[in-house]
Amino acid sequence: MSQGTSIMRRIWIGFALLLSTQPAFGQGASGRERPDAASQRSYTEVFYKSGDLKIQAYLYKPEGAGPFPVVIYNHGSRIGRERHSVPWEFIGRMLTQAGFVALVPERRGYGSSDGPAYSGGGGYGLIQRLQSETDDVLAAIDYLSGIPFVDTGRMGIMGWSFGGMVTMFAISRSAAFRVAVDQAGGALTWSGNPSVREALATAAQTTNTPVLLMVAISDRTTESVTTLARHLQARNVPHRLIVYGSSGPVRGKEELVALGHRVFSQQGAEVWRDDAIEFLNRYLKPAPASQEKPDRATAVR
Repeated sequence: MSQGTSIMRRIWIGFALLLSTQPAFGQGASGRERPDAASQRSYTEVFYKSGDLKIQAYLYKPEGAGPFPVVIYNHGSRIGRERHSVPWEFIGRMLTQAGFVALVPERRGYGSSDGPAYSGGGGYGLIQRLQSETDDVLAAIDYLSGIPFVDTGRMGIMGWSFGGMVTMFAISRSAAFRVAVDQAGGALTWSGNPSVREALATAAQTTNTPVLLMVAISDRTTESVTTLARHLQARNVPHRLIVYGSSGPVRGKEELVALGHRVFSQQGAEVWRDDAIEFLNRYLKPAPASQEKPDRATAVR
């Protein structure tokens, strides 16, 4: 190798190293992001207003121009990791693969959302907090209505644990949702908190939104959803109740059902994914009248 070639080679290597060490520009308040960063994730980080608070959320879009039906997903608690942003990408993939836009808000006090995280405690204080967080979810409707590829006339809502309670509160306060999925909402607080029992029962006695109620037999209790099913049944509100594992093994997934409350995490998603998508499809992507199936008021398995 000639001396001139060697010098040029060192110059090019140095230039390449210089480029590789330049700082990356993350997403800012304007929503702009580096193209390479965007290509490595399936969502767009957004912020919307809820009263005086700024709420962080993750927006997932299917392929195509839309407009698409949309589902808001409400997450549960992650004690000690509240300020870690968690985009729930498995939920985003699940819903976009089924043809839905997904919006996953970070609860107030979580991720980069404004406000303090809920510090615990039961009684009526928890109900007040649930209603405040429901305000944040309902505020997302205005945000979604301004997105061209979103059809807010076909909007659903779902949530797990604390998010399941918020889901029930939301459909009791707004008729904007065509369908809801409650995954073990209140299962961890039901037995020891009369205020939760009363508030969730009132929500079920108020809403007219079709609801899929899901819980595992191995959760702390099944009463937080089975009681709501009875209230919905009494008022002839379309719903479906699924208690996984109540009728023996679940399609060879006994170990996943044994996760109890955590069956609704990514780890147990294969247990309930098809049931959730089928119910969402029924109300957000209706089949022609000749193909419609009657609602099953209650199905326990």
